[in-house]
Parts: sequence; C-alpha cells; structure tokens
Amino acid sequence: MIKIENVSFKYKNSDNKILDNLSFEVKDGEIVAIVGQNGSGKSTIGKLISGIIKLKQGNITIDDLEIKDNNVKDKVGIVFQNPENQIIFNNIYDELAFSLKGLEKTEIKNRIKTSLEQVGMLEYENNNLYSLSLGQKQRIMIAEVLSKKPKYIVLDEPTTMIDSIGKENIYKIIENLKKEGYTIICITNLADEILIADRTLILKNGKIVDEIKKEDLINKSYLLKENGIKQPILLEILNKLKENKIILDMKNFTINEFISELKGQIKNEKCN
Repeated sequence: MIKIENVSFKYKNSDNKILDNLSFEVKDGEIVAIVGQNGSGKSTIGKLISGIIKLKQGNITIDDLEIKDNNVKDKVGIVFQNPENQIIFNNIYDELAFSLKGLEKTEIKNRIKTSLEQVGMLEYENNNLYSLSLGQKQRIMIAEVLSKKPKYIVLDEPTTMIDSIGKENIYKIIENLKKEGYTIICITNLADEILIADRTLILKNGKIVDEIKKEDLINKSYLLKENGIKQPILLEILNKLKENKIILDMKNFTINEFISELKGQIKNEKCN
C-alpha cells in the first residue's frame, strides 16, 4: 500500500503550494487515476512517490517504509509523457540492459525477454529504438520499468502524445499488468483513461476534492465536469440514455460491453 499523509510541496522561487496538506491511499492491486487541470500538482505527486523529488513536508509510506528514511526506487517505477526524453541508447536491448547494470548476464537477458513480452514487443528486441513509432517507444519505456520488477508503477500522462491505436495498446498493457498484480497510478487528463481505473481522484488546488469509484462512474460523472475535467464520451452517452430511462449495467466500461448491454436492452424491449 502507498499512503500519502499531510503532504505539502512548493517549488523553489514559488510562494504558492502546488500540494497543500494532501492525503490519500492507494491499495495493492488497484489502478488509480489522478486527474486535475494543468498546474494542479498531478505530476508532482508522481515524482514524490517515485523519489525523483525530495519530500519535505508530510509523509509518504510505501509498504511500511517511509520515503524520507528509505530508498524506495526498487519498489516504484515511473514512466513519463514523452518516451523520447527517456531514451539513452539506440538499440532496444542495450537500453533495457543499461538499467539492469550489476545483475548477471543471464538474469539481465531473462528480465529483458519477460518485460518485452509483457508489452508485446519481444520481436523488436534488437531493433533501433528510433525506428519505432512513438507508441512503440512508450511500450519500450514501460518494459524498461518492468524489467526492474517494481511493485508499483506511476504512469505520468503516458498516452498524451500517442495516436489512438498506440493508446489502445497502452490501455491493454495497463489492464494486463493489473491482472498480474501490479499497482498502477495513472496521472492523466485524458478522459478515456478514467474508464480503466478502479478509482479516480480529482485534484484541485493541491488537494483531493472528490473520489469516484468505477461502479459509481455513471452516477457521479458530473463531478468531473464540475472540476473542469472532460467526461469520457462513453459516459456522456450512458448519461443521455439514463435521462431517457435506459439504464445499462456497465462494469468494465468497454465498447464491447456497451454494445452487448444495449443489445440486451433492445431485446428486452421487444419481448415486452
């Protein structure tokens, strides 16, 4: 579990707190989305949890280890928005191997193979990174994090720069990682990423102002709009149907599930 307690933070040369007495928890095995307008402090949370920036006020505990007193980088991996800013080597194998320095060659080889399989990129193991699409590069960056075997993964707007097909591939990877037992924090402003989360936390003025569980998405989606967050199109459709007394029992909020539920409603109406 990750526990954030009374965390405040401000950057140098700024008088304003980007995070203000922030508290929340992330349970093991969850996908938690953190949304908020630009400048709300979303990315700062990810950097604090992963140890990139130093915690000065409040407390962050990861599996009973306090960040202030322990190095938690082996437990937490982070993937940023632009994969090209993270690339060091041209060759994919060399890129992943670099982050595993100190391990035996056999262990390095096994970890690289496993992590590339997890993101569906094993066949590209010896390719040039710069020959890949942006979406494929991001999958390699996720593989690099996975190769270090973290328990927690922070994805900081991982699909913002990627086309629609690339986005879908990343979403499938996230869902598969959850099945494998990873805990994922997805920092995002993209509406569709809310749909794959177990919980969505809405950040405003450095505080969590609302929380929406997946099962409450339809009934509480108005909270997104109230806080300046775009609703997923699927939620807008479901709410329009609800206004017309057509209520679909959605659990996973996928298009296939939506079509199946809608067909069931039409069939019931005909039978009645």
